[in-house]
Amino acid sequence: MKYIAEIDGLEFPIEILDEQHIRFGEEVIETDLSAVNGQPLYSLLINGESYEAYVYPDEEGLLVLLLGQFFSVKVTEEREKRLRASQLTSAGSGEWILRAPMPGLIVSVLVKEGQTVEKGQILVILESMKMQNELRAPREGRVTRLQVRSGESVEQRQILLQLI
Repeated sequence: MKYIAEIDGLEFPIEILDEQHIRFGEEVIETDLSAVNGQPLYSLLINGESYEAYVYPDEEGLLVLLLGQFFSVKVTEEREKRLRASQLTSAGSGEWILRAPMPGLIVSVLVKEGQTVEKGQILVILESMKMQNELRAPREGRVTRLQVRSGESVEQRQILLQLI
């Protein structure tokens, strides 16, 4: 499973390879993480070296105390980050293009050309890796071009529809 860890504003790719190994950037690291019962304390082994980390949930993600230093950590699944990025748009008017954030199958198209949509309205449901993803309108607008139908396979970054 691939994730993006944002640590104090910097992004790092992380991939869980198995129960004992992760890829952090380009480096494969041997790890073991164990929680201490009833406390926010974790025992962490990285490449055979032992560390203690205190982990506290906060509004944005996690606050981690490691080696006497606090770190603000937010972990997002890579797929989810791509989904969000594909739905971002600048505020205001203008054309907005919805692209497939990943390859998959169009399960349902819930809008028609010429239809007015509200911010947050589900436009298309895309199935990928056995999960259905609701692609929503980032703002209100009108569908000017619809380029997919239910049952159609799409590639990553393929244009699905346009709003103005």
